[in-house]
Parts: sequence; structure tokens; C-alpha cells
Amino acid sequence: MLSQFLAQSETTNAKARQFAISQTVELNNLIPPTVSYESRGNLVIIGPTRIIVDVAEQFTDLNSITLVSTESENQAHESERTVYFAKELSVKGFLGAFDVECTLNGERVNLAKATIGATAFDLVLDMKLDSVMSEQVPVPGYYPVGRGYPTLAQVLDELPGLVGTFDKPKYFRLNPDLCAHSSRGVKGCERCVDACPAGALTSEGTAESGHHIQINPYLCQGVGTCATACPTEAISYALPEAEKTQNFASRLLANYKKEGGETPIIAFCSDRHENFNVMALKTMPDHVIPVVLDELLSVGIDTWFSALVNGAAQVLFIASRRMPETIQRVLTQEVEIAQTFLSQLELDPQRIQVLYMEALHEMTLIDTPLAVIEQPLEGNKRARLMGALDHLAADAASNNIEITEIQSLPSHAPYGSVSCETKDCTLCMGCVAVCPTRALHSDPDSPTLKFIEQDCVQCGLCVNACPEKVLSMKVQMNWSQAQRQETQIMHKEDAACCLTCGKPFAPASMIEMLRTKLQGNPHFSDEASINRLYMCEDCRVKDIFVDLSANPEKQLKV
Repeated sequence: MLSQFLAQSETTNAKARQFAISQTVELNNLIPPTVSYESRGNLVIIGPTRIIVDVAEQFTDLNSITLVSTESENQAHESERTVYFAKELSVKGFLGAFDVECTLNGERVNLAKATIGATAFDLVLDMKLDSVMSEQVPVPGYYPVGRGYPTLAQVLDELPGLVGTFDKPKYFRLNPDLCAHSSRGVKGCERCVDACPAGALTSEGTAESGHHIQINPYLCQGVGTCATACPTEAISYALPEAEKTQNFASRLLANYKKEGGETPIIAFCSDRHENFNVMALKTMPDHVIPVVLDELLSVGIDTWFSALVNGAAQVLFIASRRMPETIQRVLTQEVEIAQTFLSQLELDPQRIQVLYMEALHEMTLIDTPLAVIEQPLEGNKRARLMGALDHLAADAASNNIEITEIQSLPSHAPYGSVSCETKDCTLCMGCVAVCPTRALHSDPDSPTLKFIEQDCVQCGLCVNACPEKVLSMKVQMNWSQAQRQETQIMHKEDAACCLTCGKPFAPASMIEMLRTKLQGNPHFSDEASINRLYMCEDCRVKDIFVDLSANPEKQLKV
């Protein structure tokens, strides 16, 4: 349908658009990793008695149908089917593995075991107005028709076919080494957990054992909000990879220009709603080029700015107010950050804009492209974004536009600085130990705390890990590329050098502090014990064993 619509116009821009779309090949993963579901066709229908009895007649070909009424027994209606009147109903799981528990006759039971002799149900049709499972994006096999979406007609068409084995792509990649959620028992960033509308992401663990992000691939629906919200690329979209989509958009713009197209506008849209995409494009001029994604948020702010510096006059998102609230919130927050960047560059913030189907009349189109970058953007997600922003800042400077170097950003933005109250800092390097990006790092040759602002993701791990509570964060954008990328010395002290080998091993002030605090301690009552405070870890151990060898009676002391 979309291809047919795009082929209807014969303008120069429309022909260039057709050429670009047909000539630009998107490189997807040919054999993506998958997860498998096994369904035997055991359905449980939940809701008011009369409704579930009537609906059950539409699914006679399934293996079994279990009816669970959410009404009291005194509201029962005559029916040839067995209806279970359950209290305290709970549903967990996914296609082929739904654990339904409830209270029947005063006893807590696994409903599948009690009714069909199976460990779990395969499918759930929920006719309650307030569905039992609350996830905004329902898990596979769960149909919350009672809350309005999907419709019963859609379920009647789809649900009977869900019997057998089904494979679904594994949409994400998780790299725990890059994760800013937790380190050494300290918790920090939770952006991905807050951004998941499907309940697939959780924080697991304890303060003693440590926390980690866990993604249930059976619950994940590939919405992409977690990858877009993740500032370190610990979670990345894998089908396709975001960088491949970014390169695809750049090549699309190049082919459009090659064929004589002018003032291109990129419109990202979801392939789930082709009818709506066509409706929206009918209201737009022929230089709007659709880029169809599996999910609207499978690409993030780096891709949006990449499109702008590769020739797009504007980046649009064809969205709907009916999208899950979490998806709308993440999209709105990311666009707010992008528009703040544009405003600080004295560019129209509407160059990146969300178009809601319910309010297409509010759109503002911009027909003046920006200066095209000469070199391709490289590096990780953040490096590519900063490369695009620095290009736009340099272009602004060439046009005599003065940009204030340090400017504030929305409080949820993962960009900014860290400050240290140096008078109370002991240079224990606890902050360095937990920093996921090495924005904070030490010097192996001296007691020095260093910081690179561009690498800071404002995760809060360093602030939470600091025993002296001398660190603080500030969300901001530093438009000085050199200053943002340089290594700053936040705190430095003279080193204490080992009495034995001469190696610098700790801040001199820390050793003096320890000596003061240990005065009067029975374990540090002799000169040899005090001297060990002034030795490195290797020489200290050697000295202890030499002393024990020379004075074996000390081994008997408790």
C-alpha cells in the first residue's frame, strides 16, 4: 500500500524519492537469534460470566477452554459450560506458559493443574475492563480485549492459529560490562527499566550480592525504548542494528540528492501501521521520505542528528496518541533533549518533531537543509551524536553565531559534569571503581582523580559510591568540543612512596590520616607496625612474613 501510494506522484521530488527507496538496500541480520514458544491450544477466558460464555463459542477448535468468571457466584448465568468463580486472580508468563493462580473455594490453586491437568495455560483472553496483567504492551499469547486493544475481531482472526511452535527474534543485545545500573553493590542508572512497557526488564539481586539488569526474551516485544534510553549502549537494538539503520538513512538521502531531489525530510514510521503512514503522507509534500522501522524507537537521538547533518532538512516521527504511555513518554523525553540542543544552536527546534495522527494539522515543515558533514560519523552511539552536534556548532560559528559554552539540559538528559569538593576527598578511588564509562579514572603514577565530561552519562554511581559524599552531578551541555573531550584533573595530591621499594602507592594525606586514627590501637603499638603503613601492599606483606619468621612466637598471639 505504501509503495503504491509513493508511485502515484510524478513530480521531480517524488521520482527522486522513489529512486532513493528502490536503490538503497537496508542491511538486516539475515539469521537473527530467536526464542521459541510452544502452544498446545489450551485457552483460559477471563471476565464477566455472560461475556465469557458467549465468547467461548468462537473457539471450539482449540484443545481446551477454561472459563473464569470475575463475578460472584450469585451473579451466575445458566450455561452448559463449566464456569469457575475465582477470587484473587493473578496471571504471569507468556505464550505456552501462563501461570494462572486464584482462590477457589477458599484454597489457593494453580488453575491449569486444577482444571485441565496441565502445568500452565497456553493462551489468555482477558475480557475484564481492567485487565489482570497490567503491562502496556501485552506479552505474546495474552489478549486484553476488555481494555479496548486489540479488538475482539482481531483476536478471533489471530488467536486460533496460535497452536504449535513459534519462533520470535531476540530483539536486543545486552553487554553487562557497559551497564551503568549497578557496580560493587552500588545502584545507579535505571533508565531502561523505567522505559520498558512490556515488563521484560527487571533489576535483580541484593545490596550484598550486587544488582544486575535482566531481560526476559520471552516477554520482550522489541519496542526499542530500552536501547534508546540506554546512555552507554549496554542495551542495543539488534534487529536491525541501530547503526545500520543510521547508515541506511544517510545513503537514502545521498541517493535522493543524486536523482535531483531537493529539501528532503525524513519521516520515521512503524511498519505495524501502514494505513496510518499513508494517511499521514497524503498530507505532506513529495520531499518527505518515509523510513519504515519495526518500531519507532528502535533508533535514537544519534540517528536523528545523523540524518540532519547528512542532508535532511527535518526529522519527523509519525506517531499516535494511542501508543502505550511509556513509549510516548520516552519519545517525548528524547525529542525534548534533541530540541534543546537545536535551540542552543539557534536552530528551529521543530527540525526534530513528533507528528501525532490525531493532530496532523499542527505540523510545521522546514525546507532549508543544514550544512552536510564531510566525513561519516564514527564511534559509539555517544561519539556519533557528539560528532553531529560539533559539526552543527562549527557551522553556527562560521555564520557568526555565538553559542554559550555551558548550557543546561532537561533533568533526564544523560549528559553533564561531575564536581568534587576536593578539601574532603581522600582519593580512595571508589568513584573510579564504579564508573562504567571511565569518565572518572585515575593515574597509575600518582594519586590523581581525572574526568572526561563527554564520557559522563550522569548515572549517579560515583555519587552513590563516594564514602565522603563529596561528589555531585550537573546535567549540562558543554559546547566547547576541546574542553568537553579533554582530561580534567579534579583532585591531585602528593604520593606516599613505599619505604622499602620507593613505589608511590597512596595519597600522603591518607597515610597520615590513618596514622592519626590508629594511635593507641594495640595492633599498631610498635614502630614496625607503624612503618608498614608507609609500605606498598607487596612490601607490607613481605615485611609481615619476615617478622613472623624471625619471631615465631608472634604467630601464637591472638
